Amino acid sequence: QVQLVESGGGLVQAGGSLRLSCAASGVIFSSRAMGWYRRTPEKQRELVASITRRGSTNYADSVKGRFTISGDNSKNTTYLEMNSLKPEDTAVYYCNYVPPGADYWGRGTQVTVSS
Repeated sequence: QVQLVESGGGLVQAGGSLRLSCAASGVIFSSRAMGWYRRTPEKQRELVASITRRGSTNYADSVKGRFTISGDNSKNTTYLEMNSLKPEDTAVYYCNYVPPGADYWGRGTQVTVSS
């Protein structure tokens, strides 16, 4: 069983930055890509950034140029560096595989951006 634990969220003013971390433990599928997802009460969960084990990255248009995903395979940890944050980035952020495993969703970490 895989456990994914997100951390690093918080309250920040618009224009600020946060760095999220996702620590994986248990049975880890080392060949699969990892992604950061976010969900708001108004929207379904959406994929905002992904990274393959080789380091190839992809971003949603809404975060391109502001967010950077990275990973440390030795630590089984995935990061999301978020800069120039906007109020519309307010959401609960989750990490999971791409495509996501239904049983692997963690609690997420809340990011709130004030205007």
